[in-house]
Amino acid sequence: MGRVQGVFYRNWTVDNAKQLGLKGWVRNRRDGSVEALFSGSPDVVQEMVQRCRHGPPEAIVTGLEVFPSNDDPGTGFERKQTV
Repeated sequence: MGRVQGVFYRNWTVDNAKQLGLKGWVRNRRDGSVEALFSGSPDVVQEMVQRCRHGPPEAIVTGLEVFPSNDDPGTGFERKQTV
């Protein structure tokens, strides 16, 4: 939540997730938010969540929701189409 679209948040997320060795995906939502799935060791996922609280320099993150998921993260980390 906040200003997270049009500021390269998805590309930044892909770069950071790959740097940390996470699996999953990131995508924009039509409501102006960004949604992501991170899969990896709990410590590394927590590090990614902390990074997402700040985002890239142009982003203004005003809220972040975190919850467990059983969705398949895939084999790498990718940017998905807007939903």
